[in-house]
Amino acid sequence: MVDKIHWYNGKRLKVSYDSGRCIHAAECVKGLPKVFDPERKPWIDPDAATSAEVIEVIGRCPSGALKYENENESEEAGMSENENTITLVTNGPLYCEGELEFQDADGAVLDKAADMALCRCGASKNKPYCDGSHKEYGFEHDGSIRDARADDDVDASVDTLVFSLRSNGPLMFKGPVRITSDKGETQRNKGALCRCGASKNKPFCDGSHKGIDFQAD
Repeated sequence: MVDKIHWYNGKRLKVSYDSGRCIHAAECVKGLPKVFDPERKPWIDPDAATSAEVIEVIGRCPSGALKYENENESEEAGMSENENTITLVTNGPLYCEGELEFQDADGAVLDKAADMALCRCGASKNKPYCDGSHKEYGFEHDGSIRDARADDDVDASVDTLVFSLRSNGPLMFKGPVRITSDKGETQRNKGALCRCGASKNKPFCDGSHKGIDFQAD
């Protein structure tokens, strides 16, 4: 996990940008080009629009690379009380939203966020986050959920979706989550997600990482 955080201070709002997490979806540039202009230095001008407009567009960032602070609050845009979701992007990453947390093998918290874009092609140089490498790598998956069975024991009283990494293996998750795509959806409480790109049971792990000698660490 690479953190490369830059701050852009306006009169009413401060915007932070984590270049290590950005997947260049350009939702910010398309949404407010007068605020987010990659051809300008500095490329973010928080005063070029109202605070409400800037906050709304930051909320569209699928990777959580953009956050904001103002004098009344400090939070990650997109933080929501709604359910946790993992959305399969066709030929692309996993877009995760909700109350998200990364832990190491000992249970120590490494990262907390409301939005994450996670690699599932195996080629990202910033694992477990997506860095756009799936485009060059030629990763293909139409978004179909191979194992669409739903868990019966989803605990609605638990809010946080916790991710943990298996060394050179899958992305484990525990907590209530709706996994969805334009091909269907399923409700889960725990499982293992493929991050090597080779599973025949995408988005879930089927052990293929062992056969291709997947290296993530």
